[in-house]
Amino acid sequence: MDIRDLDRRAGAVLGEVIAQVRPEQLWFPTPCPDWTVRGLLRHIVSENEGFAAAATNGSAPTQTWTGGRLGDNPHGAYRRSNVKLADAFADGGALDRTMEVREFGLYPRRIALTFHQLGCVVHAWDLARAIDVPYDPPLDLVELTLGLARRIPDTDASRGPGAAFERSVKVRGDASDFETLLGLLGRNPDWVSPLD
Repeated sequence: MDIRDLDRRAGAVLGEVIAQVRPEQLWFPTPCPDWTVRGLLRHIVSENEGFAAAATNGSAPTQTWTGGRLGDNPHGAYRRSNVKLADAFADGGALDRTMEVREFGLYPRRIALTFHQLGCVVHAWDLARAIDVPYDPPLDLVELTLGLARRIPDTDASRGPGAAFERSVKVRGDASDFETLLGLLGRNPDWVSPLD
């Protein structure tokens, strides 16, 4: 299994949701506290650019991880950032070289890609829920990201305001693997927009 192929698939799944965002929806709230649809799209583009720069250079300044620009075409900005990301990881022989992943620390590039996949799978749900479109992530991507989510510490020191994830929330006993993943990352699988 080539981790880059999985990452491209995760990015494509997210791209399918982003392509459905209409201009009037950019100010809709999302399940991510403090982020509108536009803010979340900007975060996604920034993350792609941050991962690409860190994969190429070993690390990237904070402004790269946070400075993504959407312009008047968020889907186009996402596509361009996704191409940068794929190009940065194209040298397969270097997947064991380390890179710094923002607040998470130093990781081999193949592990860093799993963090990126996690973001793609979950942020696709965030956006789909915010704009009220269907989203059914592939089971193998859910399985992969669920395994990673189970290893992320759930403590006040590593979760909460300003951190990458909120504290986990309880989900019902018969929750699907994907609902379990959402709960582990601090999302309520039953979230509905306050606009509904």
